[in-house]
Amino acid sequence: MPILWHIMKGYSAYGHNEFIICAGYKQHVIKDWFANYYYHTSDVTFDFTKENHTIVHRRNAEPWKVTVVDTGLHTMTGGRIKRIQQYIGDEPFLLTYGDGVCDVNINDLIKFHQANGKIATLTAVIQKQQKGILDIGIKGAVRSFREKKSDDGVAINAGFMVLQPEIFDYLDGDDTIFEATPLERLADEGQLMSFRHSGFWQCMDSLREKNLLENLWNSGEAPWKNW
Repeated sequence: MPILWHIMKGYSAYGHNEFIICAGYKQHVIKDWFANYYYHTSDVTFDFTKENHTIVHRRNAEPWKVTVVDTGLHTMTGGRIKRIQQYIGDEPFLLTYGDGVCDVNINDLIKFHQANGKIATLTAVIQKQQKGILDIGIKGAVRSFREKKSDDGVAINAGFMVLQPEIFDYLDGDDTIFEATPLERLADEGQLMSFRHSGFWQCMDSLREKNLLENLWNSGEAPWKNW
């Protein structure tokens, strides 16, 4: 199954079943995969003796509502979020990247976000890989946010975020990089919190990391599997 399915299954295990996918390159592949989800997850009989009759056995339906939005081929991360504003409406929402899995408790993350009353909360982990760098203060307040440097080895942004609808005011258009000006501005204004996670998180940015995740899954000991 694609990594997107693993991420969605993790959210679904906590009761979150409505998804909006910010698609771009080869977005038609994602749409086709969901359109044929029954075929991907069930046994199927193609009976060509009865006018091409198709029987789907053992249907494995998910309790999902999935909206796949074409957010453009060259749109930056912040621009993609801005483009789905009409589907979000005026309510808080969860956001993550499509290339990493984690065993973070989503509902605990939401409670933390609600308790602090800020515009944005992200999940922070300690990893050797260098991602967006966080300077975390007392009670989890993010004092600054910046992109990675080669010698960093501190708390990183693992994604798995909770955002208030006010986040759209920080996004200007397709060229907006979410991890740059928007998060830096939120940190400067005291509107960015970090939810510290000491468990498993792994991105899939390379073939080596893909093989690592597949080996964990095939071993039956995938830490992110909570369903």
